[in-house]
Order: sequence, then structure tokens, then C-alpha cells
Amino acid sequence: MRALCWNLLVLVCAATSLPGCKSKEEVEPPAPPADPLHVPSPDWRDQIIYFVFTDRFANGDPGNDDQGAGEFDPALSSKYSGGDLKGILERLDYIQNLGATAVGITAPVASQWWDPLKQYGGYHGDWGLHLMQVDAHLGTLEDYQRLSRGLHTRGMYLLQDIGLNHMANCFTYAPYDPADVSANVVLNTGAKPSCGLAQAPFHQWNPADPAQRQAHIYHWTPAVTDYQSREQELHWQLNDLDDLNLENPVVTGALKDSYTYWLREVGVDGFRVDSAFHVPQAVFKDFLSSQDAQHPGVLVQARSLGQEGFLALGEGATQDKGLEDTGSLKIASYLKEPDTGEELLPGMLHFPLAQGAREVFAGARPTAHLGHRLTRAQTLFPRPHLMATFLDHQDQERFMAGGSEAALRQGLLFLMTVPGIPVILYGTEQGFTEQRGAMFRTGYKSGGKDHYDPTSPLYLFLREVTALRKNHAVFRRGTPTVLRQNDLRSGLFAYAMEDGGTRALVLFNTSEEEVLLDNLPTGLADGSELKLLASLGPGASDAQVGRGGMLSLRLPARGARVFMPTGQVTPLPEETVRFTLNNTDDVTVNGDFELSGTATGVSTFQVVVDGVLGDALPVAVQDDGTWRITIRISGKGDPSHQRSLVAWSEEAQALSRTLRFRVDRPATSLPFVPLATHEDAAGDDTGPEGRYHYPTDASWGEHRQGDLRRVTLLGAGNVLKLALQTNPLTTVWNPPNGFDHVSFTVFIDVPGRTGSTVMPQQNASLPAGMDWDYRARFHGWSNTLFDARGASATSEGTPLPPGVLEADEATQTVSLTLPEALFQGLDSLQGVQVYVTTWDYDGGYRPLVATAEQWKFWGGDGATDPLILDSTPVLVIP
Repeated sequence: MRALCWNLLVLVCAATSLPGCKSKEEVEPPAPPADPLHVPSPDWRDQIIYFVFTDRFANGDPGNDDQGAGEFDPALSSKYSGGDLKGILERLDYIQNLGATAVGITAPVASQWWDPLKQYGGYHGDWGLHLMQVDAHLGTLEDYQRLSRGLHTRGMYLLQDIGLNHMANCFTYAPYDPADVSANVVLNTGAKPSCGLAQAPFHQWNPADPAQRQAHIYHWTPAVTDYQSREQELHWQLNDLDDLNLENPVVTGALKDSYTYWLREVGVDGFRVDSAFHVPQAVFKDFLSSQDAQHPGVLVQARSLGQEGFLALGEGATQDKGLEDTGSLKIASYLKEPDTGEELLPGMLHFPLAQGAREVFAGARPTAHLGHRLTRAQTLFPRPHLMATFLDHQDQERFMAGGSEAALRQGLLFLMTVPGIPVILYGTEQGFTEQRGAMFRTGYKSGGKDHYDPTSPLYLFLREVTALRKNHAVFRRGTPTVLRQNDLRSGLFAYAMEDGGTRALVLFNTSEEEVLLDNLPTGLADGSELKLLASLGPGASDAQVGRGGMLSLRLPARGARVFMPTGQVTPLPEETVRFTLNNTDDVTVNGDFELSGTATGVSTFQVVVDGVLGDALPVAVQDDGTWRITIRISGKGDPSHQRSLVAWSEEAQALSRTLRFRVDRPATSLPFVPLATHEDAAGDDTGPEGRYHYPTDASWGEHRQGDLRRVTLLGAGNVLKLALQTNPLTTVWNPPNGFDHVSFTVFIDVPGRTGSTVMPQQNASLPAGMDWDYRARFHGWSNTLFDARGASATSEGTPLPPGVLEADEATQTVSLTLPEALFQGLDSLQGVQVYVTTWDYDGGYRPLVATAEQWKFWGGDGATDPLILDSTPVLVIP
């Protein structure tokens, strides 16, 4: 088992290796004013945000946990756990010592606590009833003011989540009649607190009342069913939440009044705007910059309070496939008005960069994907340094739910060395895998203990990398230039950060094997000395730029290096080993080709292709100094993908120029052929004993998304592809992976290996005669792969880079192609066993309860009964 022991070295001063020393570039917090409720805005480029899910972070006042509405139960993800504002205040030392300079909190406004129609609670703060009151679970206005003062006294800042798109769920339709919006109205009469307590004018939520209907405070529409429709995105109900009519000036005026209240009364320093894509761009111009004396815009109000740089970040969840920019362009449209060039939101959450970081660091995707995201951000976004960068987000699975700790460390180092405002989600520093688990011992999925350990490895690591960012302005203010990336696979990723005359080099190896970084152009003089600022992995040291301004070095598996020139130049030793290459650079080949050249000073050396040292080719030099070797090309070649090779002598630490080439030929590898097929009966998606039922929400209903109909195992050499055909695929919740309402868990047993029989978190064991070596769990928002190391009834095992996931709505098929490396050492796939199960997943396997509920499977005991809806027999590849 590979030890996940990655050493980080941070040298924050040029003259010393002591991590506590300060560089001249370090940002000193300003001295607080006499009353620190209101303070001038900081330069947000210099800030690091720690984002708190308030209900799950710290419980400072247990007396406000339970408001008597049946809304409090820390055992359930759907209910309040007890975190509050006082708890955050008590933990500011913990947050500040981590290196954060600002705290973001979920919306603190008075919310709908319990929605009986959804069977879910408003602990997240997004279901507002009164936007100018603090929710009773979180404390009082005075508690919020104390938190603001506590932060400002420390030179820290406060960001608040807000929402412009919707309020709570007070009405819905069953069914919706667009010709008569007063018909078929279902009022949420059992909601706690009552919708009648809503703030004016938002209390006019009943379309069956003519006066309220004519007030047009809301759009009288049903829930969004087509997320590709801009009309629905802007005017229909997101998740059945009452959609505000933002074309009505009464509504926008009330929203401005409500949120400028928090500037005046609490001194918040910035907002994070939830569900920004569901708000027309023009609304943000008015909301932020309106000069209306009665209802001033947020930025206008902020300036009157001495906040010249009030921050407003929009949250718009989107993804970009491959090297596309569709999602990024949508984000850009909320930053600047396309026609007039007028500024809209100062920044947005950079979801595409987070996606790229997850795919590259945790998912073993080609590093060019992340290079593309990093480069495009500098041109697509007018203020890239005000984009919020992150890895973990409260509405997504945790990075560590499917990625290794080594991958997380790389991702965090990346965040701290690129433009943007880094956002650390609470619990990341403690290695959380639970999406919304609590940090305090009495909260949801806390394991009965507190999680504020300042000596935990990830906490200490984050302290070091936040110090790196703070102490070197080039990482906060600089512009990146990608210097090396891999178009085909994981491995090398290198970029320079430059700010004025200051330059830093950041190098990653995202693969699980050692690689050679060859001839990286540094833009520095030959012999320039490089000081090591930070590293991951063994063997790190200062470095020296070689001839031609090139840097070459070995990078260990999952390694990283951060260098900065010292300004000193040391003459290079005399060159005793030389290579020449006869081949022309940047040629396109259509198959195997001959590489030749000369070598002096060595009798043998290696040719390294695409940096992979483990596959280096040995070469013997002839007596006359010449040499030649055949470079084998396997599989298809895409001419848009650049590849490279270099002649290298480890003993002499010498190498040739880098030869770049491209491959252009159709696939010659074996096509996928069916190896085994299982036809699954219809209607057997009722659990092992036939007594389970789907949740009662209509989005399941007749769809029965968990009903397997056919499972086909296909092979191409030792590449295994699973084709899982179900009842019709649905996309009701806008899943990025192309299907929702079902999660697949697949177990794979490789002949000759010993694995596990337990099915983690499913209250079950594998059928007799099978143990699993690999386990894939994938659904509309996640794609994970684990091996059996460390697996138990509660632990999923050790994360691995996942396979390639595809969904085909036309054929009702979800396909997963598994990496060939999983079956290394096998002559064929013969004897491999596969077992497929279905359920659903929402931050964990969806609960199973005894009686019917809207969002839970029912007909069993979720504490003991198997969480298996439908399954195959054990399929054996013949």
C-alpha cells in the first residue's frame, strides 16, 4: 500500500527556512477602528475565505437548537443540528490560525424551518421568510453584531449568503394550468413557521387570492422541469421554491432594502448570491448600483459606510465538458454586460476551475484540461483575481469522498498559487468526506466528537500553504502562464506566476508514478538559482536553471514543487555529455517511427516518452557515437494532442532537446465486444425481499429509475466497459452527468486477488463466492472508484482515479469504462466477476424508512436492511 505521507516544505523567506518568519510581501491586517462594526473594505485579492455552514459548524448556545416545531434532530440530514453564530465567534482562533482572513456564512435570515410537503428543513438558510431578521436557531442580531466585531477586531472580514431568486415554499401546483394560475393551488399550510409570518411584500404568496395574485410579487409558475430552458430558469420555481418576480420594482426595492440592512446593522463586508443564474443579469446592475435614494443599491450603500470595495460573488453552478467553454461563458455574462461592457457582479464562484481541479487531481484526467481552465479564466473573466476558487462546495460531494488525501493536498496547493479568492469549506482541513457533516460532537454525522483539531495533518498543511500565499504577492496578484501540460493523461502540469518583475514556478505530477520534467522554459538566465518555497513528495531541494533557460528534474508520484528565483546566477559546469536528435521537431506521424541521433560521453541512456520514467526505453550507443530506436505507437492518435520525448542519462544528469510530435491515425486497438449480458426483469426494483418502494415524490413515480433492464460487459483487450440499461433516464434535477434519481454501485472481483466481501454503507455483503477488489459508485453528480484497502461497513475503501462515465438518454444506458491498469497482470478479462446494484444517493445513500415519505425509500429499516433496490446476479466473464 502506497504510504500517503507527503512532506510539505514551505520556506516563506528568502533567507530562512523557519515557517514563522514574514516576508516583506506579507499583508498586515489593518488596525481596527474604535467601533469595529464597520471597517473599510480590504483588497479582496489578498483574502482567503473560510466558508461555514452555520448549522453544522459550532454550537455556541444549545438553548436555541430546538424551536419546538419538530425541526431539530441531529440524527437526520434534513433537520437542524444546532450550529449558530455564537459558535462561530467562539471558534475564530481556530479559523484564523488556519490562515483564513474572512469568514463566509450560510444565509442567517429567518427561514422556513420545516416543509411538510418536502419533508425537509431549512437549516441551510435558503428558504427565507423574513430577510431582515436573524433566524432563531442561529441567535440574535446582537450575536451577529458580536461576530462582525470579533472578525473586524482581528483584521478579518465577514461575507453573508443571500438569495434574490426565491423565498420559502409556500405554494405549489398539482397540476399547473398556465391558462389559470389560480387553479390547482396547493398551499403549504403545515409549514413551520407559518407562511403568514413572511415579511412584506413577500407575504403575498397565494395565487388563489385575487389581490395577492394582482400584486405579482411572485411568478405564478411550477417547478423547473427543463434546465436548458432560459424561460424556466428565470421564471419558474427552483426546487419548488416560490420564484420572485424580479421584473416588479416593488420586489427589487424590497430586496435592496432587506440586504442593505445587513450592511448598516451588522457591517457585513460582502455577499455571496445564491442561484445567480436564476436571476436576470440586469437585476444585478440595479441591485448593486442603483442610485435610487429610497432603495439604493448595495454598492452605493456600502460606499456611504466607507466600504469602497464591497464584494459580491455570484454562485452559478455549471460545468464545462472537456475543453468547451459553455459554462464559463455563462459565468462571464454575469460579470460584464456583453453589449455595453458595464460591470455587473465583481466576481463569481469559479465552478469550471473547481471541476477541472477535481478531474485532474482526483480523477487522473489529462492535465491539459486544467491548463485550459486556468488560461481561459484570464481572458474570459474581466476580474480573474476576484473569482472565488474552491475544491469543496456544500452542495457537492466532498473532494475526499472520491479523491485521495494526496490529491487533495495537490488541489489545495494549486488553489493557493493561482489567481482568485480561495474558499475553504469548513471541514476540508479535517479531511471530511461527509458532505454536510457537523464539526461539533452533538451534530449530524459527527461521530460523537468535535473536529477542531489544530494538529491534524491537513490543518497543518493548510496553515503552510495559506502562509505561502500570504507571504508572496505573486500568487495573489500574478498572472499565470501554462508552461507544460499533458494532452493525453495525468502527469506533468507546470505554470509560471508573474507579477511585475517577480516570477514563481509551480510544478505538479498528478500521476501515481515518477515522471521526468524535461526542458521546461523558465524565461530565466542559464545558471539561475531557484529557491524551493514549497513541495509535496520526497527528494525536494533547491534547483538551478540549465542551459537555454531550461529546467529539468524528476518529480515523484503525486509530487509538487514551487520555486522562486533568488536573483543569483551560478556558472554551469562544463557539459561532458551531449545528445543530438536527427528527427525534425513537431512532426505528425501515423504509426511507429524511428528515432536516431548521436551521443557523446555515455554508452547507454534512455528515451523517455511523455515524461513517464517507468516506461523509459533503453538505448545503446554504437562505437561511432550513433544510435537509433523504434518508437512504438499504440492505439489511435489525435493530431490535436501534442506528445514529446527526450534522450536522458540519469547517471550524467544530461538530456537532449525535447522532440515534440503528434500522432494522426484512426483507432487500431480492438473494438469493444460483448463479453457477458444479463437481461434483468422489469419491476423487480423492490429490494431483496420485494417490499421496498420509491419515495412518493412524483419525480420518481412511473419512471422507476432504479430498475435495471440489461447489463452488458464489454471488453477491448483488458479494458472493461459496463453498459447499464435502465428504465428511462431522467434529468429532473439538472445533473451534470446526464441522469438522476438513481445511483449505481458496482463491485469487481479480479481473479487471483483477495478483496473484501462487505458492501460499504449498504448494510449488506456480496453474494457467496465473491469478494471485491474494486468498487465504483456513480450517479448524476459524482463518479468515484475505490479499491478494497481500508474498506469496512462504514468506510468506502481507498480512492482511485475513476473510469469514464457516459449517459445516453436515447438508449437509456449509463456506461462506465474502467482503466486498463485495474487489470494489470491479467492475460485477459476471463474470470473477472461483476455485481451491479442500484439505489439513490444524496450526500450518502438515500435513507430507507418504514412508511411512505416524499424523499426516502420506504418499506424497510434503513439501519439494518440492505440498501439495494435492484441487482444483478454475479456476472462472470467467460
